[in-house]
Amino acid sequence: MAEVKLLGFWYSPFSHRVEWALKIKGVKYEYIEEDRDNKSSLLLQSNPVYKKVPVLIHNGKPIVESMIILEYIDETFEGPSILPKDPYDRALARFWAKFLDDKVTAVPNIFLRKGEEQEKAKEKVCEMFKVLDNELEDKKFFVGDKFGFADIAANLVAFWLGVFEEASGVVLVTREKFPIFCKWRGEYINCSQIKESLPPRDELLAFYRARS
Repeated sequence: MAEVKLLGFWYSPFSHRVEWALKIKGVKYEYIEEDRDNKSSLLLQSNPVYKKVPVLIHNGKPIVESMIILEYIDETFEGPSILPKDPYDRALARFWAKFLDDKVTAVPNIFLRKGEEQEKAKEKVCEMFKVLDNELEDKKFFVGDKFGFADIAANLVAFWLGVFEEASGVVLVTREKFPIFCKWRGEYINCSQIKESLPPRDELLAFYRARS
């Protein structure tokens, strides 16, 4: 039987991307919680370039970077597909996943900034939400009616964003400004594929408040 290990942080949306993919596929795995301030030798050996989670170790071979890991999981293990089978839909899923992966990393940094610097950063990120608000109109998920690759890539703005906002008191998204996105976000966190796998919101909130 294949040995699968996942090195991650319980509070990391990027680690949870991989966890969700493994659960969608029905892959049994060992989860190893890492310490951000005292990274294990296994993590440092497995990801010597970036020295960060998530890392998937499959039969002793490490794979790094969450979106690359998702594609590896989809190609390697049997079970429901994460990327669409249709080539056009597959291209769309990869486009939106790339868009989200490029843009969402700027979101947490906003809550660490102050004053004019924060306002400029907010304006820039809100452009992303305008794009998403337009794209998600009349759509259940990013590509078709099935939760998949691009949706997993969106998990930071779908769930973690609300935690960041409450922890910091800085609100980026309102129903008045982005009604379609807000409706989609509400449906997202109640999606059957991930609802039971979301980290406890209260614990996340306490964690981020303590670090802010």
